[in-house]
Amino acid sequence: MFINTVLTKIQSLFNSIYNKSFLLQNIDFFIGLNIFMVIFSSLFAESDIIGYFALFAILLTTIKLITKPDEHFELNKTDVCLLVYFMLVLISVSGSTLFYLSLKGFFKTLTYIGFYISVVHYLKDNHSKIKWIFVSLAFCACYETVFAFLQNFGAVEEISGWQDMSHLNPEEVMTRVYGTLKPYNPNLFGGYMLSIIPSFLAIPFINKKLLSVSVIAGLLSVAAMVLTGCRGAYIGFFFAFITLVCITYKLLQPKLQKLFTTIVGIFALITSFIIVSTASLRARIFSIFAMRSDSSNSFRFNVYQSSFQMFKDNWLLGIGCGNQNFREIYGLYMKTGFDALSAYNIYLETAVESGIFALAAFLSFLGANIYKAVKFIFSSKTTDSVFVLCALLSIIGILTHGFVDTVFFRPQIQFTFWIMIGIIGVNVKYKKA
Repeated sequence: MFINTVLTKIQSLFNSIYNKSFLLQNIDFFIGLNIFMVIFSSLFAESDIIGYFALFAILLTTIKLITKPDEHFELNKTDVCLLVYFMLVLISVSGSTLFYLSLKGFFKTLTYIGFYISVVHYLKDNHSKIKWIFVSLAFCACYETVFAFLQNFGAVEEISGWQDMSHLNPEEVMTRVYGTLKPYNPNLFGGYMLSIIPSFLAIPFINKKLLSVSVIAGLLSVAAMVLTGCRGAYIGFFFAFITLVCITYKLLQPKLQKLFTTIVGIFALITSFIIVSTASLRARIFSIFAMRSDSSNSFRFNVYQSSFQMFKDNWLLGIGCGNQNFREIYGLYMKTGFDALSAYNIYLETAVESGIFALAAFLSFLGANIYKAVKFIFSSKTTDSVFVLCALLSIIGILTHGFVDTVFFRPQIQFTFWIMIGIIGVNVKYKKA
């Protein structure tokens, strides 16, 4: 690759400096520190603060690439899909009628993809740190679970309690918790918990003594996610769970498959009983199927219609990046009284912002990663397959939730998503099954 030839020449210029620099020879420590700060700051910090830690990781990775001997890029077909997506987004931005607003959105996209590259380059040289990423995410889930239960028993106010109550009895109204994430939003919290709960599956494989702790903490975290009342998170969790069941069933020996099926069936019956017997949860889940009868559903349908019209008028290259850019142009299409910050569907949002080919490239990137992850899980005999499974479940949950919401674009979820993609990429590219 031409870029690697250039990198080699630049690295040779810094060779003497690198050999004498304590900072450069230990730069991975500082890159890792910023990656973990992205994880932990997501619990309480504003979006800009989280972004700064990501930018520091990107800056340090750039310094590493141009100074450390033999550092280089390796592009496979999956990476090419991401590169094509990025180039199409860049073209879309350059042609946007609201260039400056779109440019701001583009810098966010650049930060996310740059962070992904930083994660990959960090983990390929520090593969042992993957387990600590899952430990950190599991800790974050425990931390948020405590706050979720405190908010639930404290009956937080309308900021997290809103739902369509026109057809509900008082006992069917759910108190929706929102954790400590900023901005306070139960859907954001639900999506975030959905993305990190799979981390508990990795804990027993890191330390067998923590099996019971991880099971209990995992179940409590699932309960905390349920308390958000986020229906998109419910749907995402359902599909992630189905994925886990199917993969586990396939991995088991034939004589154990029947027992496993029985256990899953009993679990499904218990879950169904809990849902049916809990009035507020039952009403919340059944509202998913209420279609236009539920005001939240009806609002989304109106936004989908307007957003699809935007896509039809800008199908080739889209309108440009960012929610501010989207909102300005959406005003020309929206139905009266149905203002929106996004399309409430990450795939429709991508198509509206960057066009049909950018969506195709992004879906190809996602599909290739999911395919490689599944292939690795079934071919690997190491703990790495469990790590890839956890990452896969997180991604499945996030992407399913994305059909009905766009909290995917919030940094707490977006950075988690790219970390999981990075974990899959590192194991598939640099580890032998």
